[in-house]
Amino acid sequence: MEWREVVEHPSLKDLPFKIETNAEGYIMMVAAKNKHRAYQARIHEWFYRQGERGQSMEECNIETSDGIKIADVAWAGIEFFKRNNYDDPYRESPEVVVEVISPSNREKAMKSKMPLYFERGAKEVWFCDDDGNMRFFNPQGELVRSEMFAEFPEHIDIEIV
Repeated sequence: MEWREVVEHPSLKDLPFKIETNAEGYIMMVAAKNKHRAYQARIHEWFYRQGERGQSMEECNIETSDGIKIADVAWAGIEFFKRNNYDDPYRESPEVVVEVISPSNREKAMKSKMPLYFERGAKEVWFCDDDGNMRFFNPQGELVRSEMFAEFPEHIDIEIV
């Protein structure tokens, strides 16, 4: 099934989970819990507050050599949008791709996506674990901090006080 057919199919609209495909085009369901979505929202909000350098998106569709992957959060600069507008899916990866790791999507599975994003042009891939701890990677390996957003916190707090 082509990606456009997947996103336009009436029976697949408004599902409570996201859909990805593998290299053969088979649909895979990815469920996310509310805690996962809270981290996703906080990261998206942080990028949003950074202003006019670019834009972040939640649930960003990226075509990879292993099918369509849905990044929890992605950030792209203005030049990316000039080249790609709002293509669906993107054939080029946004500069920063963030995956939230939770019990329903293990770190090993998320790490398998990392080279797929890098081969499509991502500059950094970030992981947020189930406790809000951040890890940052570029194509050469793990970073102490993000090189693109050095001010991004090493820990995301979602607790309501």
